[in-house]
Amino acid sequence: MFRKGLKECDPDVYNIIEKEIDRQKHNIILIASENYASKAVLEASGSVMTNKYAEGYPGARYYCGCEHVDEVETIAIDRAKKLFGCEYANVQPHAGTQANLAVLFSILDIGDTVLSMNLSHGGHLSHGNPVNLSGKLFNIVFYSVDKDTERIDYDGVLRMAREHRPKMIICGASSYPREIDFSKFGEIAEGTGAMLMSDIAHIGGLVVAGIHKTPVPVSDFVTTTNHKTLRGPRGGIIMCRSKYAKEIDSLVFPGSQGGPFMHIIAAKAVAFREAMEPDFIDYQKQIVANAKAMADVIKGRGFRLVSGGTDNHLFLVDVGHKGLTGDDAAIALDRAGITANKNTIPYDTRPPKVTSGVRFGTPAVTTRGMKEDEVKVVANLICDVLDDIGNEATISRTRGAVNELLKDYPIYR
Repeated sequence: MFRKGLKECDPDVYNIIEKEIDRQKHNIILIASENYASKAVLEASGSVMTNKYAEGYPGARYYCGCEHVDEVETIAIDRAKKLFGCEYANVQPHAGTQANLAVLFSILDIGDTVLSMNLSHGGHLSHGNPVNLSGKLFNIVFYSVDKDTERIDYDGVLRMAREHRPKMIICGASSYPREIDFSKFGEIAEGTGAMLMSDIAHIGGLVVAGIHKTPVPVSDFVTTTNHKTLRGPRGGIIMCRSKYAKEIDSLVFPGSQGGPFMHIIAAKAVAFREAMEPDFIDYQKQIVANAKAMADVIKGRGFRLVSGGTDNHLFLVDVGHKGLTGDDAAIALDRAGITANKNTIPYDTRPPKVTSGVRFGTPAVTTRGMKEDEVKVVANLICDVLDDIGNEATISRTRGAVNELLKDYPIYR
């Protein structure tokens, strides 16, 4: 069994993977947190680096035989620092949530107050939601978006920071379609004696390309994932000021993780190298242009967009405005070959398992090579389905149109 390939060794798993390849090929992926990793990233993540246990850090491992994994982790660290312009980087977190938890537990004591964005207004589970560990052990106070504009109420954030005197403020989002003013958050944190953690998991690629302003100069900590706009493997990074490096390193290992995934760290290094290429900037610009083009079409077809549009890679459609639920809308679209996700919207009256919104993002379709003309076609297909959600003929016709469109946009050429 040891020397057999996957198809021969385990045809059950092989066949499931083949079906997933087929799904990705024949669906238009509009989930804002998904993308297609390059062949080089896939090759590194499936490499023999997965065989090596490497507890510790480069030059200070608990196992012998780490000379080569030391090299690749050092490259990943150096590239992350260069890309983001940060003083220090830890590339070992297995995911963005682990990165966020490592920051919180390295600096805060149990019961300390944290001010962060409400999940239903665009925040993330790991920013203190009660169902997440981050929300169980700290005193979390949530700020919101303005009810009329559906944009962050910075004056409200300042008032809450003055009132609650948090030890840490978290900014960053998983479903916020507007640019975040990190400088204002920096001013609020400095003025109220709080530390600032900026989570750029979604917009990491936009930040690297200069499309979105960077939070690095004003933040004590910056976290990100690698697999969204950054287009790398699944995983996380922590960036921080050098004075916090020791606390961060010790909380990642041995504080919250054991051996790092060296194959994924190798793949992170590859993704960082790809992000240094000049065409990466063009790619990020196209992501935003595509999101704006889609949003304009859908808005023109009579759907309400949260905050009225988008500045980044994603937008939220209030399907409740049309009498639909996010759950029903996302399921119908997926059956038609367009994969998005239900999402709560600010001041949503429906529960998280149902929602009034659908979130759309353009990183994956942009990776496939689509530009404004193509995504406008996709946007109209979305509206066709949502305007006639119970019609099987419409869903079938849309599925056919999706298949025809994707013939010209293979994932891996």
